[in-house]
Amino acid sequence: MIAIDTNVLLRYLLQDDEKQANKATKLILGAESVLITDVVLTETIWTLKGKRYDLSKEQIIDVIHALFAEPNLTFEDGQSVWGALKDFTNAKPIKSGGKTKQADFSDALNVNKSKRHGQSNKSEISTVYTFDKAALEIDGTKQP
Repeated sequence: MIAIDTNVLLRYLLQDDEKQANKATKLILGAESVLITDVVLTETIWTLKGKRYDLSKEQIIDVIHALFAEPNLTFEDGQSVWGALKDFTNAKPIKSGGKTKQADFSDALNVNKSKRHGQSNKSEISTVYTFDKAALEIDGTKQP
């Protein structure tokens, strides 16, 4: 198994630099399994949602589904990523300070990783506390 960083995953997804995209594609579709860590996935989603690429929630959901469909890719914690995808998909927008906000994928991943950590260490995480009003839409969160 090999692991890749955010830039390699972005070049594969975006195909925006021919030379680097070809190298990234060869790695991802190559003979070895490829690990996508939680940090790499979070940075990738953050970059895709940013000002330069401005992907919508629906497009982000499609990207994550596409990554799951790649047989050579392995997630650091696939169950948490899948749970985060479900929570992110179901998160409802809220009004806050005159703006509409919504929980980010990273918020959902944090909640799911916290719950899984508790399960694997036989110490249930009952609540994830946050000041982020949009993240409060995810089950298992509360404001301090």
